Amino acid sequence: MTPYIQVTTTVSDRPAAVKIADMVLAERLAACVQIGTCHSMYRWQGAIEATDEYLVVMKSRNDLLPELERSIRAVHPYDVPEILATGIAYGGEDYLAWLGQELLPPRQDESES
Repeated sequence: MTPYIQVTTTVSDRPAAVKIADMVLAERLAACVQIGTCHSMYRWQGAIEATDEYLVVMKSRNDLLPELERSIRAVHPYDVPEILATGIAYGGEDYLAWLGQELLPPRQDESES
């Protein structure tokens, strides 16, 4: 398993998705953010809902997840935002090297463990 993760969230409109992307990229909490559309169906407050949303997929590193989550929550428009992190089991060597260069460097105490 690599130290890298893919974090997803959904929002109701493109400006909210771009706001999250701009912020996490500027803070170097994500190296890459992809924004796409999706149709979501879910249970909310006892009813089945269906809505078009924007899927925001961020490439990051596991040790940055707490800070990344705080940043997402700070601007996320939903009461209960979806914030899911999935470990990246494999990635191309050159892509993972680029990813590592674009993120905040690991803290000294974490890189020694």
